[in-house]
Amino acid sequence: MIKLLSFIVLLIGLQYNLKAQNAEQFHAMGKNYLIDGDYSNAESMLFSAYNLDSLNISIIKDLSLCYYFEKEYSKGLQIINSIIDKDSADDQCFQIAGNIYKGLKKYNECEILYQKALTKFPDNGALNNEMGELLNLQNKKECINYWEKGIEKDPQYPKNYFNAAKFYDTENNNLWSLLYGEIYINMDPFGVKTAEIKEIILSAYQKIFNSLLSDGNIKDKNKFSQKIFSHLIKQNEIASQGLSVGNLSMIRTRFILDWYFDKADKYPFKLFEFHQYLIREGLFESYNQWLFGSSENLSAFQNWTQLHHQDYAAFTKFLKSNQLVMPHDQYYH
Repeated sequence: MIKLLSFIVLLIGLQYNLKAQNAEQFHAMGKNYLIDGDYSNAESMLFSAYNLDSLNISIIKDLSLCYYFEKEYSKGLQIINSIIDKDSADDQCFQIAGNIYKGLKKYNECEILYQKALTKFPDNGALNNEMGELLNLQNKKECINYWEKGIEKDPQYPKNYFNAAKFYDTENNNLWSLLYGEIYINMDPFGVKTAEIKEIILSAYQKIFNSLLSDGNIKDKNKFSQKIFSHLIKQNEIASQGLSVGNLSMIRTRFILDWYFDKADKYPFKLFEFHQYLIREGLFESYNQWLFGSSENLSAFQNWTQLHHQDYAAFTKFLKSNQLVMPHDQYYH
């Protein structure tokens, strides 16, 4: 009898292992189809995996994501909601469920979901960004509070910088639009949104110096902002000659030299350290051409890169392997 029970237990274990292996195989094939954008075959493979291992969180996420891409929102929501209240639910579960709710235009339900997610993962950059984007969809200005929190608590997550830069651009908060925009494009220098942010940065500089040249009044009460403006205003003479790429490069170089001469230990800032490094390595002119040239004057930029081919090639090679990483202790806004 004992031998029979042992055999049955062994048989059940073998069957379970076989099911798990088959689920794993179906899951792997489904993920490959999902990556390739073949959602029909992805759904078939992932659903087979789910039937074999319905508690596997990775399978649940990928299947619900597949339904989201297919716009089968109700199916996707049913699958992902089966684990959203469980301890095993991670931040990606909430992101997938949120995207499905947004696809259904169920914004109230989505907001409740994100509040639940942020209670569980309060410092998660992606979830703070998602909440901000949801509120922005509804034209609620509270969106910026979540993007700012994402920047403060999870400074290496780039999308909060992108959204905050765009928000501050519309609010004419030009300094923070500029700073967050430049941080973003150095985190994702070859991304599809980089060109859009470059134009915002150039516009922000133009607006800042138009204000400084007209009245020189520094209205921002933020101490870090005041320190930046106090150094920028020293460059009014150059700015009055126009904000060409060459003049901007000169202004920014003098700003960095002045900033560190003034012993800016109270406000260590990775972006300015990055600028200082580029100046020291002889890459800053190429960087400023890359940052402003195509927006300010495309043909002049193209001519400059041809005349300075080696310098620009050295800079772009450097940029590919030196994306900006923001630390946790440099939030000043």
